[in-house]
Amino acid sequence: QDYYGKELQKLEDLKTNTCVTSAGPLPKVVRDALERVHEEVVARYYGCGLVIPECLESCRILDLGSGSGRDCYLLSQLVGERGHVTGIDMTEGQVEVAKKHIAYHMDKFGYQKPNVEFLQGYMERLGDAGLADESYDIVISNCVINLAPDKRAVLREAYRVLKPGGEMYFSDVYASQHLSEAIRKHRVLWGECLAGALYWKDLYSIAEEVGFSPPRLVTASPVTIGNKELEGVIGDCRFVSATFRLFKVPGNNQARPGQVIYNGGIMGHERELVFDASFTFKEGEVVDVDAEMAAILQSSRFAGEFLIRTGKANAAAPQSCC
Repeated sequence: QDYYGKELQKLEDLKTNTCVTSAGPLPKVVRDALERVHEEVVARYYGCGLVIPECLESCRILDLGSGSGRDCYLLSQLVGERGHVTGIDMTEGQVEVAKKHIAYHMDKFGYQKPNVEFLQGYMERLGDAGLADESYDIVISNCVINLAPDKRAVLREAYRVLKPGGEMYFSDVYASQHLSEAIRKHRVLWGECLAGALYWKDLYSIAEEVGFSPPRLVTASPVTIGNKELEGVIGDCRFVSATFRLFKVPGNNQARPGQVIYNGGIMGHERELVFDASFTFKEGEVVDVDAEMAAILQSSRFAGEFLIRTGKANAAAPQSCC
């Protein structure tokens, strides 16, 4: 709270390059949306990736560690006036900045009533902020889970508030090994999103324990520190900024391996949907998928965007649209 509320006033105040990692070229729809976000909100943004998934129209989204609200205001435009975005953050100063600009953004977007709200609270205890079971389609987080001492509680709460078929789409920093006590207690390295980084293999075990489908890697890029003194403290550990997607697949889903055809209906991804590092779906092309991917597509908001055949050939699965 002190580091992000008082010590950091703008992006340039960061001591390392961790939170300025490029997420690659932005889609035009995202670039245009970003241009409409207030400059103070953008200046106090400290993310490490891009957490703008696809197929968002009318969705309810929760942003864990929403900070100044940049991602919330981006998503506010993409879900539309019938959608809703909730941001929660533990730092009073950041929540104040986000709240201050609600009216500005609703006017800019041409909305009759706000479709965003900001809460002060802890992502390990979403119930304390009044967030109910199965109330969101998507949970996002941008370079914040590393700041939580109890990652298991964060994922457990995200799973709780997601609807069946919902998704957790998040970017964070991961370590190549378990971190020493000296690193984990280093104040600056903690604030810079490094000392609290999860050993990447632990993400897979925690996700499975909580109930999510196995993590699907979307993008990853090495993190450079850019600070000789802090590099000396870290030693031979390496860090990576990575975006993963986790799905809350209903327990009664009995999907089998099969074939899917993307219909090209998602705005901004009409010709090609890069789902993750393993699967890219091109409009009209037949793609073989394993049972895990078939279950994700069948049970999630993507169901209506695909023709899905599992098991016997030409046996199309019934579709439902979110």
